[in-house]
Amino acid sequence: MDTLFSILHVVGAVFIVGPMAILPMTAMRAVRAGNGAQVAVLAKSTTIFSWLSLIVFLLGFGVMGMADEKYGLSFTTPWILWSIILYIVAFALTLFVVVPSMKKAAEALGASDGAEASKAGYPAIAAGSGIASLLLVVVVVLMVWKP
Repeated sequence: MDTLFSILHVVGAVFIVGPMAILPMTAMRAVRAGNGAQVAVLAKSTTIFSWLSLIVFLLGFGVMGMADEKYGLSFTTPWILWSIILYIVAFALTLFVVVPSMKKAAEALGASDGAEASKAGYPAIAAGSGIASLLLVVVVVLMVWKP
């Protein structure tokens, strides 16, 4: 059963957390192109993948709980604790900064065709998604390295 949870955790990380991190990058291209409808769809997709990423988060607890006692894993194991903290920050940043910025950009692009509309929300999308992606990369490093 622990192998199944490990496989589901890794597959979920690739196919759920991966899009959560990449879709905002695609939205930045759509903002630059002035395609508000595409930005709106990407905002909705990013929201869905962000909420689905909680499944990966919970599977991680399952993997930790099924680990052999000789590893002594718990919530206070430093690499696990830091992974949890960094994931929560990336999750919150995505849902509360990046997605609202994407929605704002989509609305601005839908209301106007000007060059200013294409800049609406772009810096927040870029900064928020960039930081969230870096945090998720650190989580992956911690999961593999287990310092």
